[in-house]
Amino acid sequence: MSKIKIAAAVGATALLAGCISFGAEPPESLLNLTAARTVAAGTTINGDITQAIAVVEPEAPAKLAVTRVPVQIDDTKVAYVKDAVWVDRPTRLFRRLLGETIRARSGRLVIDNDDAALTPTNQLRGSLIDFGYDARTASVVVTFDAVRDVNGTQVMTRRFSSTVPGIAAEAAPIGAALNQAANDVAGQVADWVG
Repeated sequence: MSKIKIAAAVGATALLAGCISFGAEPPESLLNLTAARTVAAGTTINGDITQAIAVVEPEAPAKLAVTRVPVQIDDTKVAYVKDAVWVDRPTRLFRRLLGETIRARSGRLVIDNDDAALTPTNQLRGSLIDFGYDARTASVVVTFDAVRDVNGTQVMTRRFSSTVPGIAAEAAPIGAALNQAANDVAGQVADWVG
């Protein structure tokens, strides 16, 4: 291959490399929810499907349909916390946290995945209303509107909320405070579900 062809190939590669982008630089770390109480490894929970409870992924407003942490700036403006990124959508993370917390507190059989073969008539679903940072009060807020369907015959609703005040507007403290508030809400829901 001639020197001219090699130089042209190297030049084309350099130009092409400038056009290709594999996305923004990833954050230093990702945020996750960790259950305050968990079931010990090796624990077996079994029972009749009629006594099991299905935890359905909550609905959420569009501001929570992403892996970013929303900041409520005022009554109408929302932004996102710089460098605060979840490992998954908040609704999925909260569903897993609810399932683990209910399982650990009650010893109850909990179905917290989308296995179509297992569809208990006892279901817990709802809407994750708030799951972010409120800049007006320097606090994190988690609010969950729960809907409990008992054996397909009785429906109950209840709002659960937790606020952790005095949080700096930075990814790490906001993530830790959201984990704390989410665990508080999950504990309240677990006590309600019994």
